[in-house]
Amino acid sequence: MSGCGRGLKQPLFLVVNKVDRVVPKNLLLPFLGEMTERVPVSEIVPVSAIENDNLDRLVDLVGSRLPAAPPLFAPDVITDRDEPFHAAEVVREKLTLKLREELPYGINVQIERFADEGGRIMINAVIWVERAGQKAIVIGQGGERLKEIGRLARIELNDLWQRPVHLELWVKVKENWADSEMALRQFGYETL
Repeated sequence: MSGCGRGLKQPLFLVVNKVDRVVPKNLLLPFLGEMTERVPVSEIVPVSAIENDNLDRLVDLVGSRLPAAPPLFAPDVITDRDEPFHAAEVVREKLTLKLREELPYGINVQIERFADEGGRIMINAVIWVERAGQKAIVIGQGGERLKEIGRLARIELNDLWQRPVHLELWVKVKENWADSEMALRQFGYETL
């Protein structure tokens, strides 16, 4: 298969993952044939991500369709975001992992202070929640959950920057901040 598929202006690739789980294997070909009939694809790529099977073909296929262009960043640049952004993301990740389904939405992390003082990074961050009950969930009994979130974030940030990190976390309530355009802008989110 090549080209852009039936009537498509851009190529459409259908990537079928977990092919290592298909038993018996002879069921895979009829399925791929059916997909070819139903979906106007340029290419079907069966892969097994966990087994790293056929991923090189997928990378080559996508790369062959991308236009040539000069690099957007220098070779040594790995991100266009600053260190305070990464600190907030690490804290947010630890919150998500520790809170799971208890508090899926309505949390934001805002870095209020980020300074390099004598080779040590000093970070003050506020965890914003929408209700007082959420604040208690984030803090945990006797502050244990917040301490654990801070400890895990500090470990990761120490490893990331190869410098000691002092991280202080506070939890504050801002009612319905996720529904407020002004609050979203204050937290750095773009609104339409």
